[in-house]
Formats: sequence, structure tokens, C-alpha cells
Amino acid sequence: MPRPKNNRIVQKPPIFTEFKPIGVAGRLLNETFLSLDEYEAFRLADHMGFSHAEAAQEMEISRSTFTRLIEEARKKIAELIINGSLLLIEGGNIHFRKNIIRCLNCGHMFDMNMNTSLTDCPECHSTNLLNLAGGFGHGKCCANRYL
Repeated sequence: MPRPKNNRIVQKPPIFTEFKPIGVAGRLLNETFLSLDEYEAFRLADHMGFSHAEAAQEMEISRSTFTRLIEEARKKIAELIINGSLLLIEGGNIHFRKNIIRCLNCGHMFDMNMNTSLTDCPECHSTNLLNLAGGFGHGKCCANRYL
């Protein structure tokens, strides 16, 4: 029986969680699931330009684990581009360091610490806010980690 996976660290939740080719209904496409830790590996290596060692340290995992994550992420992203699948970002054993709150009225987004709460938008004072980390089932567990 394999040992349980340790939680990996993701800086903050993705703003977008679904990607598909234009002009094709999502229901007609095969789904490819990218876990949040694979997303973070891809972000760190290919968007931020971190070395495998730097990215592994940022995610609090071993370099070999990071290498497996980035290879799997790149394979899934290639599947989206080459074969036109629906890419969904979800799941994985993770904790967020920070959160993003989006105002559904004015569209402003705010990066904040996990243990900080926001009840209304500082820009338009709307209470119609979306907690992006909460959409992945995270909040209190991540806030307690960084107290």
C-alpha cells in the first residue's frame, strides 16, 4: 500500500480553472484534469522561470517529486493544445499560501494572506465577493498553517 501524499504548497489559487479550444462545445471534448500541484509546478517552471531545485523548495517537496509533477503537467497541457481537450484545474493535496478575492460587481481582484478576511470590496464596497481558495475547499486549513 503506498504511503499517503504530503500536502504541496501552492502560492495562490488559479484565476481561471477551465480551458478549451474556441468554437467547440465543452461537452463534446475529452476532459483532461490538471491537479493544483501540477498547475503550480507549471507556473513556477514555465511561467516564472524557476529551476527545478528552486521550484521544489518553493513547493516544499523534493526535486524528484517536482520533476514528476512538471512532466505530468506539460504532458496534460500538450494534450489540450495538440488534441483539443477540455483542461480542468482541480484537486490535489495542497495548501495555499495566499488567496485571491474577486469582486463580482466591479471585477477587482485582491491578493491577500489566508488568515485575512474581507467582507466588502475596497473599490466599490459591494459584498458580492468570490473567495477563489474557498472554491477549492480551502481556507481555514491553509490559514492555520501560516499563523
